Amino acid sequence: MKFKHVLFPFVALFLSLQSFAQLSPGELSKAHAHLEGISNCTQCHILGEKVSDTKCLDCHSLLNKRIELGKGYHVSSEVKGKACIECHSDHHGLKFEMIRFDKKTFKHDLTGFPLTGAHQKNDCKACHQTKYISDKNIAKKEYTYLGLGTSCLSCHQDYHQESLSSDCMACHDMDQFAPASKFQHSKTKFPLEGKHQKVDCDQCHKIEIVNGERFQNFKGLEFKTCTACHIDVHKNKFGNKCTECHSVNSFRSLNALNNFDHNRSNFKLEGKHKNVDCKTCHTGSYTKPIAHKRCSNCHQDIHEGQFRKNNQSPDCKLCHTVEGFASSTFTIEDHNQSKFVLEGAHLATACFACHQKDDKWRFKGIGESCVDCHENIHKGFLKERFYPQENCENCHAVSSWSDVEFDHQRTAFKLLGAHSLQTCRACHFRQDDPTHVKQQFTGFDNDCLSCHQDEHRKQFDIEGKTNCLKCHNFINWQASEFNHDNTQFKLEGEHLKQPCSACHKEVEENQITYKQYKLKDFQCATCHQ
Repeated sequence: MKFKHVLFPFVALFLSLQSFAQLSPGELSKAHAHLEGISNCTQCHILGEKVSDTKCLDCHSLLNKRIELGKGYHVSSEVKGKACIECHSDHHGLKFEMIRFDKKTFKHDLTGFPLTGAHQKNDCKACHQTKYISDKNIAKKEYTYLGLGTSCLSCHQDYHQESLSSDCMACHDMDQFAPASKFQHSKTKFPLEGKHQKVDCDQCHKIEIVNGERFQNFKGLEFKTCTACHIDVHKNKFGNKCTECHSVNSFRSLNALNNFDHNRSNFKLEGKHKNVDCKTCHTGSYTKPIAHKRCSNCHQDIHEGQFRKNNQSPDCKLCHTVEGFASSTFTIEDHNQSKFVLEGAHLATACFACHQKDDKWRFKGIGESCVDCHENIHKGFLKERFYPQENCENCHAVSSWSDVEFDHQRTAFKLLGAHSLQTCRACHFRQDDPTHVKQQFTGFDNDCLSCHQDEHRKQFDIEGKTNCLKCHNFINWQASEFNHDNTQFKLEGEHLKQPCSACHKEVEENQITYKQYKLKDFQCATCHQ
């Protein structure tokens, strides 16, 4: 009996352990190790059912709160609606990590904080640290991804030490802290203009140590006067309104024209002179007298003395104005006082076409005849007696090169009828091929066939020549001079009523078709059956 009392507790313990071993699929992870034991199963499980999401969230109240607020990864489209156990299973051993994911493929956008710029290069642990968690309850957790803020200053130190807005993204971007790519100095009280645009920031915004930290001041700088930053080299001799003489483009680029009335001097600034830098003329002291009565006192004579008389060149203002040397006041009337009077097309010709060659202006000794400027395209083709001394005006007019007046009766070929209506080029410029035009004024034969094609294929040749004028005249190509009675076959009776084509048929010879006028046989049976 005594043995039985000892054995019963041992058997009960053995049966209890054996039952637990059958119910538990494995050892819990370290995070859930405190829930080991059959009496704790209902902490996570509902008897007879699977793991309860409600029980998970009852325990993980901080995560449950974020889900209720609609924040974070667990309310994203990828996770919402899933059971906790689908991602976080247990009973796989003490060292099993229930929170597991592929860092390379994890979609951080689903957390409500997309990783952009430099954040994409950071390791998860660089940001997910307890020191960045403001919620003390979450910060107590040894390992968590919860509790991080999304504002820049929740992780990053305030370099500006609360001297500027906490909205870092108003000036910076996610790629790098410096330079502040979104910052626009033009929207501040001191927009950067001129040379100020090229000045390094730290030249005005000094870097110093404040509260033991590196600090750059961007607020409270004095800028109402130039002397707040710049040394007054004039030592207040002209007051502290530097902009009355200088501009922000350059200290040496004086803005004195807006303040100093140069017209009160003996030399009024007009035209291009208004844009000349003061130092260009005032190479020394501003009070030193400068010769200015003649343009050549300052400007070089680009005409190299071509208009010099009595060892003195005329002043530039006779032809030019202070608006610039490119234009000229030299008129056509002035030009007509020279040896070369402008007429016809020359009136519409720009000055540089004749006077500026090889990038140099020439006004003397450039020639007076046509061939001094124009190419003589007839040289070697036209006899000298028709244009003595190559004087183009014997045929051409200055109004247009195509206007030609030439007395063709001076030649051996008078222009009659349709010939008088032709242009010179029609007869004297022949294009043998698309790339070559042949010019000819001499060596012509007065026979028609020297220019015209013989459509009759030498049917009317007499001793090797065809006299077209026996049938045709110069008015048109109609055979108005032809008289059939003068042929070997006089037209009589019904023959008078017949069209020419009734007897004179088209024939083909060497692949050329022409009309046969020379008939060898005049027997009736030759034509009539």
